[in-house]
Amino acid sequence: MQTVNIHEAKTNLSRLIEQAVKGEPFIIAKAGKPLVKVSRLDAPETEQVKRLGFLKGQIQVPDDFDHLGSEEIEQLFGGSV
Repeated sequence: MQTVNIHEAKTNLSRLIEQAVKGEPFIIAKAGKPLVKVSRLDAPETEQVKRLGFLKGQIQVPDDFDHLGSEEIEQLFGGSV
């Protein structure tokens, strides 16, 4: 794995990123001491990405959903039923 100093990394960042994207990670060092490892991110596959509405048709929401438990809540907080 290639190690580059900070100055070289700043000078050649575009080239180094292209290499990392191709699967060649590199290490950035300061005064010869490794600081960070740069490697590509693997994007999730389309089927791994969660989408809104993915349970459509699989669950049912009751019509009185907005009022479920309202009587109990009123009693707990001293309201009248």
